[in-house]
Amino acid sequence: MGKFEEMRAKAEELDRLDPLRDFKKHFEVPKGRIYMDGNSLGLPAKESIQGVLRVLEEWKTFNIDGWLKGSPPWFTMPEELGRKMAPLVGAQPEEVVMTGSTTSNLHSLVSTFYQPEGKRRKILADELNFPSDLYALASQIRLKGQDPSEDLILAKSRDGNTLDEDDLIALMDETVSVALFPSVLYRSGQLLDMERLTKAAHERGIFIGFDCAHSAGSVPHRLHDWGVDFAFWCSYKHLNGGPGSPAFLFLHRKHFEREPGLAGWFGYVKEKQFDMNITFEHAKSAGGWQMGTPCVLSAATLEAALDIQQEATIEQIRGKSLKLTDFLIELVDTFLSDEPYCYSIATPRDHNRRGGHLAIEHPKEAWRICCALKARNIIPDFRPPRIIRIAPVALYNTFTEVWEVAKALKEIIDLREFEHFHKERSMVS
Repeated sequence: MGKFEEMRAKAEELDRLDPLRDFKKHFEVPKGRIYMDGNSLGLPAKESIQGVLRVLEEWKTFNIDGWLKGSPPWFTMPEELGRKMAPLVGAQPEEVVMTGSTTSNLHSLVSTFYQPEGKRRKILADELNFPSDLYALASQIRLKGQDPSEDLILAKSRDGNTLDEDDLIALMDETVSVALFPSVLYRSGQLLDMERLTKAAHERGIFIGFDCAHSAGSVPHRLHDWGVDFAFWCSYKHLNGGPGSPAFLFLHRKHFEREPGLAGWFGYVKEKQFDMNITFEHAKSAGGWQMGTPCVLSAATLEAALDIQQEATIEQIRGKSLKLTDFLIELVDTFLSDEPYCYSIATPRDHNRRGGHLAIEHPKEAWRICCALKARNIIPDFRPPRIIRIAPVALYNTFTEVWEVAKALKEIIDLREFEHFHKERSMVS
């Protein structure tokens, strides 16, 4: 038996010692499939599917009365789920609400904080951020009568994969009004030092927010204690809410008295919402930043999904996540980095700088290797120009599956299986 094959025994022992090994039974895992794309779309929990069926039954039984008779009442579901979410991101219960989408929440929050005045008319972001965030920031700048070509400052990456906090802080000057960064970079999986960046921004009179889409549910946060002004994230990645499930936003309680930049009737003071006053009075909580009526059916998955997260605890999830990615890094470094394989890790190795997924680079054939993995019923995803993203999720992936992924990466090169696929990418990668 070769040394690579011997690593399977190590994987099996790690699985035997895994304190979260029984959580996989909660999830609908397709038979014969190794799913490593939970950082893009998490798997459904069986209890979440039942949650959707329950809400459909409530709709059938209660009709309009489901707004108060649902379990939880549909009317207060955004706040209820916000309270359930809050401990996972280190927030106080009133600081989190389920609402909208990642991008609509960005618009809502940035429109609140971005008030260009005098010298302070710029927004600071970075060139590696998810493009939708940058589209929205440019849009907000235009809406305030400014020019994105002058007033949207994008910090540069030194290596094309990661950001240096020193570079971000160096750009925080007296012209910056708002800074927005990802907590975890969507391509490379780098985890930024949110506490340090928040402290630096506040010392310079700058509001700061974070897109936590790739960290919520996989990395512990202390958003309240760090003093983060605002944050937002989706629920369909590590939180397993399902395709298009509603997003969340965080607003630090020190800002509850601010006027929301974008108002809507679900942000009205709850007790008086149906008075139908034409003058807006927002709830003095994150709930005041809601706009339209919540998508109750889409949200029905989240109660069970968040219950599972809380039972597992974010600390244990993080601990296993790091062990899973450590193991994959070890396999790539030891067996797959030299010719003819030429794989490399673009994600920082330091635990304090690594999120929940790994970016594995291949210099020429990343896209076709992804296709070959899928043909083997192993599901990664691809990000141009040469990144294969692998996300072993603590709640439903195993160390043995990680070994199987490394074995497939090896054999796809050994057998040149990637040559069976076209070089042109599909519309969704």
